[in-house]
Amino acid sequence: DRSEEIRKLRTAWENVTRRTYEKLTAWETVLVARHPRRPVLQDYLDGCVKDFCELHGDRCFGDDKAMITGFGRIGGIKALIVGHDKGRDTKEKIERHFGCAHPEGYRKALLKMKLAEKFKLPVVCIIDTQGAFPGDRAEERGIAQAIAVNLMEMSRLRVPICCLVIGEGGSGGALGIGVGDRLAMFEHAYYSVITPEGCAAILWKSAERASEAAQALRLTSRDLKKMN
Repeated sequence: DRSEEIRKLRTAWENVTRRTYEKLTAWETVLVARHPRRPVLQDYLDGCVKDFCELHGDRCFGDDKAMITGFGRIGGIKALIVGHDKGRDTKEKIERHFGCAHPEGYRKALLKMKLAEKFKLPVVCIIDTQGAFPGDRAEERGIAQAIAVNLMEMSRLRVPICCLVIGEGGSGGALGIGVGDRLAMFEHAYYSVITPEGCAAILWKSAERASEAAQALRLTSRDLKKMN
């Protein structure tokens, strides 16, 4: 019977894991936020939201799979859920551009938020993206304008908005659904004006110094809470 030995080993393993995660550097926090086995939006929808009914399209160009919107119940409260979806497997990740939304994704999000406002329902925004899609097609379709309009319209939406960073919160891509009455972050998530690699490329002309950039950006939840 090895049950007592297994119990001791499991306890030791849990203690080491807890101590390790209590002392993560800013760059290590970024890596944890990007971990391929980290739960994504669909996992939270399956575990926390009942009667979820997805809504598609922006009535302008198309349906962006990187941005999920729909009505559901959270703890018995009806709400609109809006969030970035990175996808679970390789096929889904490619379809969803690894969670980097196009302009139609942000327009879809705003259209559904206004629908929630019409029915006086709160909005829950779940943020998990490195940033908006950086390709030329997104620029052609007005990604900067789409995000700017969302910032303005969300700031005056007449229903409660709660925003939650579950993993990555990068740049304008995160801000596009990040204007709310309350903002919360998971402990091992990050929220920043730019990715550490992008910051390092600008400051030092080398993405290899991303760990230094992560430290300088003060992007962890602990840093941000400390700075209020």
